[in-house]
Amino acid sequence: MNLPMSWLGDYTDISGVTPKEYSDKMTMSGSKVEAVENLGAEIDKVVVGKVLTCEMHPDSDHLHICMVDVGEEEPIQIVCGAPNVAVGQKVPVALNGAILPGGVKIKKGKLRGVMSNGMICSHDEMGIEPSRLGYEPEYGILVLPEDAIIGSDVKELFGLNENVVEFEITSNRPDCFSIIGLARETAATFKKPFNIPETKFEEDKSANINDMLSVAISAPDKCQRYCARAVKDVKIGPSPKWMRERLEACGIRAINNIVDITNYVLLEYGQPMHAFDIRDIAGGKITVRCANNGEEIKTLDEQDRILSSDDLVIADAERAIAIAGVMGGFNSEIKDDTQTVVFESAMFDAASVRLTAQKVGLRTEASSRYEKGLDYHNTVPAIERACQLVEELGCGKVISGMIDVWGNVGEGVEIPFRPEKINSFLGTDISQDDMLDIFARLEIKADTDKMMLYPPSFRPDLLAEADIAEEVARFYGYDRIPTTLMTGATTCGIKTPEQSLESEISNILISQGLYEIYTYNFQSPSVMDKLNIPADSPLRNQVKISNPLGEDTSVMRTTMAGSMLDTISRNYNYRTKSARFFELGRVYIPTAKGQLPEEPRTLMIGMYGNVDFYDIKGVCEEMFAKLHIEDAEYERVTDNPVYHPGRTARIIANGKELGIIGEVHPSVLRNFEIGTKAYIGELNFSAILNAANKNVKYTPLTKYPAVTRDFSILVDASVPVADIEKVMKKAGGKLLTKLELNDVYTGEQIPDGKKSVMYKAEFKAPDRSLTGEEADNLHAKIIKSLAKELNAELR
Repeated sequence: MNLPMSWLGDYTDISGVTPKEYSDKMTMSGSKVEAVENLGAEIDKVVVGKVLTCEMHPDSDHLHICMVDVGEEEPIQIVCGAPNVAVGQKVPVALNGAILPGGVKIKKGKLRGVMSNGMICSHDEMGIEPSRLGYEPEYGILVLPEDAIIGSDVKELFGLNENVVEFEITSNRPDCFSIIGLARETAATFKKPFNIPETKFEEDKSANINDMLSVAISAPDKCQRYCARAVKDVKIGPSPKWMRERLEACGIRAINNIVDITNYVLLEYGQPMHAFDIRDIAGGKITVRCANNGEEIKTLDEQDRILSSDDLVIADAERAIAIAGVMGGFNSEIKDDTQTVVFESAMFDAASVRLTAQKVGLRTEASSRYEKGLDYHNTVPAIERACQLVEELGCGKVISGMIDVWGNVGEGVEIPFRPEKINSFLGTDISQDDMLDIFARLEIKADTDKMMLYPPSFRPDLLAEADIAEEVARFYGYDRIPTTLMTGATTCGIKTPEQSLESEISNILISQGLYEIYTYNFQSPSVMDKLNIPADSPLRNQVKISNPLGEDTSVMRTTMAGSMLDTISRNYNYRTKSARFFELGRVYIPTAKGQLPEEPRTLMIGMYGNVDFYDIKGVCEEMFAKLHIEDAEYERVTDNPVYHPGRTARIIANGKELGIIGEVHPSVLRNFEIGTKAYIGELNFSAILNAANKNVKYTPLTKYPAVTRDFSILVDASVPVADIEKVMKKAGGKLLTKLELNDVYTGEQIPDGKKSVMYKAEFKAPDRSLTGEEADNLHAKIIKSLAKELNAELR
């Protein structure tokens, strides 16, 4: 909803309030401001000028050399190419340094050797629509009215200094889809008086609408009220400048005075109206009825619409002449020779209008308001305002009398007023008098004897005490409500161990440069083929979705490897050179028939581009170190079809398997269209949770020095380094405080089938300095254990 700020002045006074202050305060009171636009923001230094002389350019057959009075001491010379420029005209002049819409800058310069100090503008160059002018201008420059003041800013002339505030109106506030509704909210927010001027007009007593027209409602549940008034001696023409400017500012194109009046009232009162040419109302009779199945009507947009018995129409004695609440019929539109007009102001059922508008594919300014639920008490003030405007514009005479027919209407709402409950609900200590002051500003009637509240009919959203409490909160000020903890049988919320671990893992991995991703839990059965999963693998036993969106989303995943490889494939084929991802998700393992599947949490890691096996292993080691998972071991895996048989490891801690990491098998990479090596890891979240040490104990640093010894041993090439370290740590006991692998070597001077492994060990006692003899004994003990357990020998 667009609100020209100058229009507010008809109902409340906010002079001195800047658009920024207005927007901030209205947003804080619950009326969200989307934007504020100054209509003339793109125009600068364009003034009214008068052409004093106009001569042909000596070197051109279409350019003119003009002397133009722009209100300065001396006239300025402008070269103009418009064919309609002439002496005596008042025209818009863009001076040197002026700015026009689209960022166009005007600078003085020579045209065919003659100096031009500005530009005489057309309406297109200033971005002014013909509807704002009230006529279609001739080709060339724009000729301004004779009363335009020389030297004045053209923005003032065309109403372009207007600030328009755009509101986002929620569907529960149909009253705010109007200037009056927003003015009422403005007055309540700024604690200013709000007043709707009295509607006055003279009636022509020589005729009465009841002698010309009758109205009947045959669908009272879908039409709560129907009002009609008539205007004779209609003179169709353009609307006055002030009305055109207001309509344009609200985004509605001016058409003619009668149609513009209905649109003006629509914006001002929020009440849709329609105008019929009485000549097109057959039999002088209007019936509000349900359409016949298959009934056809041509609407004002000249499109044929097929209706059903669920749709409400306005009909005369022969045919439908409008779709109620949506759009009028082409057969009854206002014409240039229309003499007598019937104004309609009615209240139609919101659900009926919404469904009809959707079915016929029309959403109009009227239907968008009706479908939210309007106030049936507003029909009469709106139609009387239209009559007042007819008299003010001098475009007709209002015939005496008004037709006012009622359908089925509901009763008003009453809500208990319990100040103590409102304060308890809000956590405030607002006095009853302050609450009553807010209610008075919002036109909510209060009976303090019965302690009851009666919301106005234009507020259908106020139905319960919670709604009343919200009104108190937003006008008391959300920023004034103190922040407090909930009272009663409540506790402070804390994270569960699983939630804490999830947050910690996310932080650890993100700190190592991994990006967290989210993928779908369902996938295609073909993913198993792409992963090379054997036909008899339990991973192929997947939960099938009974109503899938398609084959690609028909089963629940039993492994997250496919989801991660899809993500890697997509990024690789989008030419992302390298990436690191992780996801904390779920897999779904079927259980007994008719039972819900198990949903174990899984940590999936994936990376590619300038990485190798030791990068993903390092990520896991860093995570385990931060989670205090000690003695994690890596065992070689050669039989997993997803992974490379020589570059894959199973992770074990305290005898429990945590997961698997490794390089993706080359055939799997081809299946996923990944043209580079990729590394993935799938870890069991619950196993990590159980392995994480939550009771970390710290010991002070010993003040005694460490003793170091080097180990250079020869073992079979097939012996994993992890096995060597396990034996060394066991033999060294608590005095072995640090073990560092320095080198693994095969080649010259090393027998075939053997490898040389070099370690540096550090020994330290917490209560004394170790002697060289003790260190030598530990060294010998470790060598002896290596020889016994692994057939190793000292080099």
